[in-house]
Amino acid sequence: MTEETPPADVFDEFDDLESLLQYSLEEDHEFLAWLNTSVDNVGDGTMTMSIPYDEKLTNTRPTADPDEPADLHGGVAATLIDTVGGLSLRTAIDDPFETKISTINLNVNYLRPATGDLVATADVIRAGSSVGVSEITVESTTPDGETKIVAIGQGAYRIFRSQ
Repeated sequence: MTEETPPADVFDEFDDLESLLQYSLEEDHEFLAWLNTSVDNVGDGTMTMSIPYDEKLTNTRPTADPDEPADLHGGVAATLIDTVGGLSLRTAIDDPFETKISTINLNVNYLRPATGDLVATADVIRAGSSVGVSEITVESTTPDGETKIVAIGQGAYRIFRSQ
């Protein structure tokens, strides 16, 4: 994933980083917009994003109980992990909009099936001069209404700072 810098005149339209990032997702990233990705919270060195459950994002499988929701495809969680991990680095650097960020490495560990909305929280571990690392936790609601961790991940990202 490579994050592009929004045009300079866009910055004046928004009161906060959260709104600007949401605008960028909707206007500049068709795949993330198609997934209905949302920026839920932005803090110093942390960010939370979500993707709502949608049957179009599930694995096709026969189910014993037709009322039981199908599992979301693991690629949806991996996409969310990659996106929030990279974007969270922008909260930990001095020039967040004068910088490009690209994924170097992504590690995803799936813990259980996701059967509800996905909510991912990234915490920046390090934002160095050229490489950043984030750890990400993804939660989902089970059919009985309990929220559980469904995946954890770690991303390493190349930070291309302006000279």
